[in-house]
Amino acid sequence: MITVRIWFEKRNEASYISLLDLQRVMQRVLKRSGLPVWHTLGFNPHIYMTFTCPLSLGQESLCESVDVKTEAEAPDFAAWQASLNAIMPAGIRVFRVEPARDKASAIAFACYTIRYPAAAAGCLAGYNALDAAPVEKKGKKGSKQVDLKAYIPALAGRAEGDSVRFDVCLPAAQELNLNPSLLTAFLEERFGAPAAEAAILRTALLKADRTPFC
Repeated sequence: MITVRIWFEKRNEASYISLLDLQRVMQRVLKRSGLPVWHTLGFNPHIYMTFTCPLSLGQESLCESVDVKTEAEAPDFAAWQASLNAIMPAGIRVFRVEPARDKASAIAFACYTIRYPAAAAGCLAGYNALDAAPVEKKGKKGSKQVDLKAYIPALAGRAEGDSVRFDVCLPAAQELNLNPSLLTAFLEERFGAPAAEAAILRTALLKADRTPFC
């Protein structure tokens, strides 16, 4: 049994597909593809799938992945990629299929590019001038306060046409997972930069040593 990792981009309108709907999409696509994916056993067999570090609704990504299993001895991963892309919905594009090497628990950080309209550039200087940026992180075990400055000491913005862009890298481990929406909500509350105008794009998943997760 081989665990196959399917890497894909999730852009534009596909960013508004929830995790539950994405699971349904992938189930249907894999069934239509006719690929030799393994199904769970029991009364209601279905395709085994595990998504890595799912995104929040409305966020785009260049590095999403889903794991499936196959009993095929020598899978043709190029053929898998072509078969899946031929029937994927708009906004989802498979860019690599390969044997899974790292476990999902190896993920320690997620990197993002965030874009605002150019008029919001002043909020970056305001953030940089702060000594602390406390936010409330809500989770299944309750809420706790986190200082964003401990993880994002400064925001280095770059002008790109009529927008300003900056990159951040946040913890994405099982022990602590910080959503970039915590930052955009803070910038809106403190400096009036509307969170709805922030375009969030995940660009990489990294292990603890800052090497790419694969």
